[in-house]
Amino acid sequence: MGIHGNSTCVMNYDEATGYLLGAENKGLAAMFVMMNEARLGVGLQGLSIAEVAYQNAVNYARERIQGRSLSGVKAPDKKADPIIVHPDIRRALLTIKSFTEAGRAFTLWTALKSDIAHRSGDATEKQTADDLLGLATPILKGVLTDKGFDHAVMAQQVFGGHGYIEEHGMSQYVRDARIAMIYEGANGIQALDLVGRKLGANGGRAVMALFKEIGDFCEENRADENLSFFTKSLKKGLNDLQASTMWFMQNAMAKPDNAGAGSTDYMHMFGLVVLGYMWAKMAKAANESLAAGTGDADYFKNKLLTGRFFMEKIMPETALRKIRIEAGADSVMEMAAEAF
Repeated sequence: MGIHGNSTCVMNYDEATGYLLGAENKGLAAMFVMMNEARLGVGLQGLSIAEVAYQNAVNYARERIQGRSLSGVKAPDKKADPIIVHPDIRRALLTIKSFTEAGRAFTLWTALKSDIAHRSGDATEKQTADDLLGLATPILKGVLTDKGFDHAVMAQQVFGGHGYIEEHGMSQYVRDARIAMIYEGANGIQALDLVGRKLGANGGRAVMALFKEIGDFCEENRADENLSFFTKSLKKGLNDLQASTMWFMQNAMAKPDNAGAGSTDYMHMFGLVVLGYMWAKMAKAANESLAAGTGDADYFKNKLLTGRFFMEKIMPETALRKIRIEAGADSVMEMAAEAF
């Protein structure tokens, strides 16, 4: 498939001479300073490709006419209605839109943790931010690139057959999105890093801090009628995530394959909860702006609609992920290699 957006080549190091740079046995640690920063950049790449694919799909859906609306003609002056009137097209577009908007918020939230970890003068604040940055890195990289590719394909699908030919350029977005799931640590490794290293790091300090932050947000805003739908949906997702975390603690030590078999589902469940948290925070800000009469009211209303779609249609996936995790590793590991 190639990485056509970059200047790349194959380099052969056979019979080359290697030279030690820096202290012996410290190279891997140095490399991971670069690698962890790169993972955040790759996560942003996955998100960005989803966004540009979405923008193209929206423009096409507004212009392409095909069929009539199920609820009655919407463009009587034309031979057919634009395809954006069809519920399934809207489902696809809102799936991508709700993901990219929350993904941008998650990326900014993570970047802020990095700034605090590097620049805060408060030692406790600095440590907490560094903990959360480490926890967020595999989630951001793995989830945003997995979904970035999925959503590039979804945007391509809006074009129908036109999405598969080169004229509209959608096939290039799909090809370009695919590599982000692999480099800087393939996403299966991100999931294993999350479950195998980040959850238990420092006695689970980071994950407990984030669970508390999200839980406190839900509790503090529970009485807000304008926000209750968001906080209730978020709390359900958080409960699923906490239950799955506890299941790993009870079932993965004696049988590590349980952690490996459920790691990808867990990473995506964690991503759903974090993105849901971003939506709840955005909904709170939108409601406050509407109440104060500041800013563009239509913008904030549409922001709330997009967030409601995420909470109704996407957040419930945490329950499915929980079922998969708790099924364990037996069906995954029982079959002999020769039988595949």
